[in-house]
Amino acid sequence: MKFEIIKSVLTFTFDNIGTMTLAAILLMVGYWVKKKVPPLEKFCIPAPVVGGFIFVFINFMFYLSGAVAFKFDSTFMGAFMLAFFTTVGLGASLKVLLTGGKLLLLYWVVNVGVTIMQTGIGIGLGPMVGLHAVYGIISGPIALVGGHGGAAAYGQTLEGMGFPGASLVGLASATFGLVVASLIGGPLGRRLVVQYDLKPNLDDNFTIDTSGYQETIKVEMDYGNTMKNITALLLCMTLGSVIVGWLGKLISMTIPTYVGAMFFAVLVRNLNEKYHFYKYSMEFNDKLGDICLGIYLSMALVTLKLWELAELALPLIIVLCVQTVVLVVLTYIVIFRILGKNYDAAVMCSGLIGHDIGSTPTAVANMTTIMEKYGPSRKALIIVPIVGAFLIDVFYQPFVIWCINIYAK
Repeated sequence: MKFEIIKSVLTFTFDNIGTMTLAAILLMVGYWVKKKVPPLEKFCIPAPVVGGFIFVFINFMFYLSGAVAFKFDSTFMGAFMLAFFTTVGLGASLKVLLTGGKLLLLYWVVNVGVTIMQTGIGIGLGPMVGLHAVYGIISGPIALVGGHGGAAAYGQTLEGMGFPGASLVGLASATFGLVVASLIGGPLGRRLVVQYDLKPNLDDNFTIDTSGYQETIKVEMDYGNTMKNITALLLCMTLGSVIVGWLGKLISMTIPTYVGAMFFAVLVRNLNEKYHFYKYSMEFNDKLGDICLGIYLSMALVTLKLWELAELALPLIIVLCVQTVVLVVLTYIVIFRILGKNYDAAVMCSGLIGHDIGSTPTAVANMTTIMEKYGPSRKALIIVPIVGAFLIDVFYQPFVIWCINIYAK
C-alpha cells in the first residue's frame, strides 16, 4: 500500500494483498457490527455486506469532499468468487431431486416460474422507467434469487461488458430484497394460516432421502483429507473454467467461468458419491464456501463507487417495488393454491418469499417464526432450503446467461 498526492487529492493505493487484507478487516467489522445492532441479525444481512457498505459510504463521503481517493487492485477477487460457486456445486446431490417426490418437483417448477416472471418484469419495466434491460435483469432474478453472491458475480461480468455500476445495482437490490423478504414473508404466511384456519398435519409420513445433501458421517479432516478436498475444489475451478470457455466459443455466448466451475463441481460431487474418489466433507466444504463468499463480497464492495448509482436510483426502486408487490400478490392468490392450500403450503409460501426476494436463511427464518407459533411443517422445512440453496440454480443460471446474451448487445 502507498499514498501520494495526485492533483491535490490524497490518494491511497492498495495492491492485491492490501485490497484482500482490507476486505478481511471489513468482514470482521461487519460481524462485530451485526452483534451490536440486532436488526441486522434479525433481517439476516450478511456480515460482509454490513462491513462493505460502511466503507462504501465512507468512500462516498471522501469522494464528495474531493480531498481523499482510493485505488484498489482486485486481482484475487475472481479466485474467491470461483471458489465460492464451486463449493455450491460440491454441496449438491442429484439424489435429492430424484427422491424428493412430487411436492419437491412442484415447488421447484413454481420457483422456475417466479424466476421467469422476475426476468420479464425487469426486462419489460426497466426500459419504461429509464433503466436498461440488463440492469432490470440484475435487479431482478440475479439479485433476488441469486442473492449477494450472484449479484456481485454477474455484476462484475456485466461491468466488463460495458454496464458501469452493475455490481452496485445488484448488491443494493439484494440488500433491499433481504430486508423486504424478512418483513413480508412471515406475516404473509401467518395471514394464510389464520384466514383459512389451517392446522399442521402431525401424522404425515413425508420423507426425503437427504443423505446426499446433509453429511451423516463425520469425516476426520486430517492433512490428507483436507488436501484432497482442496485439490478437488481447485480441479473443479480450473477444468470448469476451461470447459465453459470452450463451450462459450462453440455456441457464441458469454458464459461466466463461475457457472462452469459450479456445474462441473456438481458432476464431480455426484461421481464421487458413486465411485468414492476421496472422503468428501460437507462441513469443510460449507465453511470454506462461507469464508470465500465473505472475502469475495467484501472485496466487491470495497471497489464499488456509490456515485455511479445516482442516475439509476429512482428507476431501480420502482422496479424493485413492483417485483415485490407482484410476487406477494401472486404467492397469496395463486401459488398458495398450487401448493395445496393447506398448512404446509402456507409455510412454504413464507419460505418462497424469503428466498425468491432475499436468501435461503431468510426463508428458513420466515418459516421458523410461523412454526414456532402454529406447529411444525416437515415438508416445508426440508423442501424449501433444498430448492432455494441449489436446485433453482439448475434453471436460473442458464436462463439468466441466455437473457444477458440477448439484451447486452
